[in-house]
Amino acid sequence: MKEEKRRKDYPLFKVIKALLKVFYPKMEVVGADKLPDEPVIIVGNHTQLNGPIACELYSPRHRYTWCRGEMMNLKEVPAYAFEDFWSQKSKYTQPFYKVLSYLIAPLSVVIFNNANTVAVYRDSRIISTFRSTLERLNEGADIVIFPEHDVKYNNIIYEFEEKFIDIAKLYYKRSGNELLFVPMYIAPKLKKMYLGEPIRFCHDAPIEEERHRICKHLMREITEIARALPEHTVIPYRNIPKKYYPSNKQEVARDEKTDC
Repeated sequence: MKEEKRRKDYPLFKVIKALLKVFYPKMEVVGADKLPDEPVIIVGNHTQLNGPIACELYSPRHRYTWCRGEMMNLKEVPAYAFEDFWSQKSKYTQPFYKVLSYLIAPLSVVIFNNANTVAVYRDSRIISTFRSTLERLNEGADIVIFPEHDVKYNNIIYEFEEKFIDIAKLYYKRSGNELLFVPMYIAPKLKKMYLGEPIRFCHDAPIEEERHRICKHLMREITEIARALPEHTVIPYRNIPKKYYPSNKQEVARDEKTDC
């Protein structure tokens, strides 16, 4: 309750969110009517900052978004922001982005500590990430995760880190329910968010198999949604020069292969 009150009563965040609603294009959510009457984990393409912004403003249901804990800590923001957002920029512009990473730090702390987020860590603090996630699910809220990392899968998405699937194992132990994972494709150029066919966690299967099975389904479903849409520019996970942004119709063979 204290956390919820802090979020609702924080004036600067309310101003920032109001401005975003004015200047950020409104996103239509397609497929929300198919969401089951139970909490789910929605897994989407990051599209740089578009994914978190679109979900914060236009998610059809109450939800919390996984956010890297470094972006919520004033001292940790600059190093993480530069590496994750701008490290692939040209060497001539990198000094500018290094300065920018420090300038955005206070704003990042305000936004991500007051939005509906769950702090995500890769060290021993991951326990707090899982604990908070389970609490939100038990409250009936959805969880949104953008699990891409810097390994390209195809022209639509980068490969998913798979360990987030472990939430379903913990959730089953506590509730006896098998979680649903719902794929989401965000297309900022079309001003739409598409929800695809879900896949349910199987508690009887080895967790390694479930990580692979569920992530492959989610990546393929997102890819199929994207490629079935009218031609548009895909905003990739990495913040690369815009001239290298791919089209959704670009053919890439890798993801068409069948896994054994």
